[in-house]
Amino acid sequence: MPAGVDAVLGKHRAYRRRLAAGGQHQLVVALPKDLVAVVDEIKESQGLRNRSQALLQLIERGIQATQKT
Repeated sequence: MPAGVDAVLGKHRAYRRRLAAGGQHQLVVALPKDLVAVVDEIKESQGLRNRSQALLQLIERGIQATQKT
């Protein structure tokens, strides 16, 4: 494996360890195109930094809507 690839993988592993130490885990998800549009709309309207934050908000909204019914 080239040295550059090994360095990137090392940084990725270190990042995942930091997340796990903080009680968080990295989740990679492939979103359908129509859902990406919704997530991006939430991201822009809420001034969020990335799609992950917007996706979490969308999930929280779904949970809250489910609990209300």
